Amino acid sequence: MLNRVAHLLPVELKAVLERLPESMLEQLEEIRVREGRPLELGFRGQSRFAATDGTLRMSADGAFKPTGDLCRKLLEKITNYSLYAMEEELKRGFITVAGGHRIGLAGRTILDGGNVRGIRDIGAFNIRIAREVVGSANHLLPKLLDRSRKSIHSTLILAPPQQGKTTLIRDIARSVSYGLWGHGEIAGWQGRKVGIVDERSEIAACVRGIPTFDIGPRTDVMDACPKAEGMMMLLRSMSPEVIVADEIGRDEDGEAIREASHAGVSVIATAHAYDVPDALGRPVLRRLLEEGAFSQIVELRRSPSGFMHRIVNAESSFRGPAAREPTLTAAASGAGAAARSFERPSFANGLQRGGAG
Repeated sequence: MLNRVAHLLPVELKAVLERLPESMLEQLEEIRVREGRPLELGFRGQSRFAATDGTLRMSADGAFKPTGDLCRKLLEKITNYSLYAMEEELKRGFITVAGGHRIGLAGRTILDGGNVRGIRDIGAFNIRIAREVVGSANHLLPKLLDRSRKSIHSTLILAPPQQGKTTLIRDIARSVSYGLWGHGEIAGWQGRKVGIVDERSEIAACVRGIPTFDIGPRTDVMDACPKAEGMMMLLRSMSPEVIVADEIGRDEDGEAIREASHAGVSVIATAHAYDVPDALGRPVLRRLLEEGAFSQIVELRRSPSGFMHRIVNAESSFRGPAAREPTLTAAASGAGAAARSFERPSFANGLQRGGAG
């Protein structure tokens, strides 16, 4: 995995990472660089600190500590030596580079009228290595099929960060586009026209408008485009039968999903939430679920052996429980759990191993 981002790394950092065991390099998902603090690496949902000799340890003692000069070189490389050209990306707190790799940034924010205009004094980087896992949706997709329309149900996929959401929806888009439905009884179904709104350039990893990941032969991509605008543009111009979008949550996202739903288009979207009760605590997601914009909900989890999923039928299971306040304590949330009214089927194993998403 290191070779995918090696060109972005200063020589000193690359030298440390190249000393890691090959088996660990294959599992590498995140490289967390913090100025003057231990180098942290993420592997399949777990983290370790790296020493100069490439050994990994639970404790930060003796770990390699990136210098200010190393961080400056890293920033120059990921911005292609032009901070000004990356002004919009810096304002959002991340930069997506060729290959779909997203680099999160942290530092001192620059405010303009209370709004974030950019980031300076950047001293922390989170390099998330994108990977394509063909077949990662094989066990889930057959459970989401809409036989009446010979397509896929509108589905909301819920998970906290780095649980594989992006990897999963990329493979769903690929399978639907090819017509690889994964069910013997429906082998005659053709593929569907898929439109992807790839705001962060992570799903398709386009370079100059051309996807570098396999997203299927019937798929069109609106790259680096805000989700709401992209969905409306696809609806007006590309006649999609399925729209795919990552990390929804804003009011305008909800409006665009309603438009797609009313136009008879299936929507596959992800959102940050641990489970359905968490999603109901987010006003936009709650309204979409109440209105029936999604008929299926998938709760996604990672395990050391891969992914697990739980499917909730939104149409039959959702009865409009009161939205949970985001600030509830653990005790309060436990007390309120009995009032939430939706089915909780068991998690199913079987999703392929995949990267962070």
